[in-house]
Amino acid sequence: MTAKIIDGKAFAAKLRERVVAETARLKREHNLVPGLATVLVGNDPASEVYIRNKGKTARELGYHAVHVPMPADASEADVLAQVKALNADRAVHGILVQMPLPKQVREAAVLDTLDPAKDVDALTPTNAGLLLGGRATLVSCTPLGVMMMLKETLGDIAGLDTIVIGRSLLFGKPAAQLLLAANATVTMAHSKTRDLPGLARRADILVAAIGKPEFVKRDWIKPGATVIDVGINRVDAGGGKTKLVGDVAYAEASEIAGQITPVPGGVGAMTIICLMRNTLIAACAQNGVPLPAL
Repeated sequence: MTAKIIDGKAFAAKLRERVVAETARLKREHNLVPGLATVLVGNDPASEVYIRNKGKTARELGYHAVHVPMPADASEADVLAQVKALNADRAVHGILVQMPLPKQVREAAVLDTLDPAKDVDALTPTNAGLLLGGRATLVSCTPLGVMMMLKETLGDIAGLDTIVIGRSLLFGKPAAQLLLAANATVTMAHSKTRDLPGLARRADILVAAIGKPEFVKRDWIKPGATVIDVGINRVDAGGGKTKLVGDVAYAEASEIAGQITPVPGGVGAMTIICLMRNTLIAACAQNGVPLPAL
């Protein structure tokens, strides 16, 4: 068996087309331009790349894009003051504070200060609670992208055994809630789980988001299962070079899986465009405009 590749770039391109069309309609019919603000504390190279790509995409879509760089030694009070200023800025509909933060700035304090209506990564306690209750308007970007790909690839996933390996606030927990809302039977696994390979082998859908390169092996995968690899790990490729790999040993897993996402070119391709989708929806919600079907 050779797994069918789930092409995240193709999914992202189709979603981008819909976002472009809705953005143009908003400007034409309501004189409304979605606004996205990013905040980066410090100069972590990976975070700088992520933020730069988000700003570039926002501008390409015709959004109002604001970036607020802050020094690595910025105090928590200064960071919270900046978040409050963006909360009050009516031209900004979405705010993303890049994680991780320096040790002197508490993530919880930032999320408690961020206006849930502008929380386009859906990490605030309010948005997490709305997701749990099945009432969320804004959903964390990467889990949202995964669910879009699963829906188009598999259709109805009701009753399917699903395992999510990883329990982070950013992905694992919201992904499990979305899968439950789609009536899948969900197991959440993590570093303390006993017999993880045995649990994984039961799953019709395996979602890996544990942050360990090529952690999930061929013999963990049920024949024909759908494998969603959320991991992005940079590893040594020899000769002083590096390469990106996922949390799944892709070459061997693709010999037994039915469908699989590659790294790169899989889940990651959906994340930024889902952020733009959330920003557009937030702009509509804040201005009393009917929410588009995206």
